[in-house]
Amino acid sequence: MRKNVKGSPFPNLALNNIMKKYGAHRVSEEARVELRKILELKLEDITIKASQIAKHSKRKTINSGDVRIANK
Repeated sequence: MRKNVKGSPFPNLALNNIMKKYGAHRVSEEARVELRKILELKLEDITIKASQIAKHSKRKTINSGDVRIANK
């Protein structure tokens, strides 16, 4: 297993464990890289939307409702 990508919130071991939990027997480096890219883009998208929702509500703190709405 290669080293984790610096600055990524998704370590290799965590990605392996998630993928194995849902049926993968083995996970290639390319699969981890691709999943990491997708998860980071989704995380960025949801966070930006949730932040805009909180600002619109005149709040600085993003709450769980903001995240749920942003994910729709």
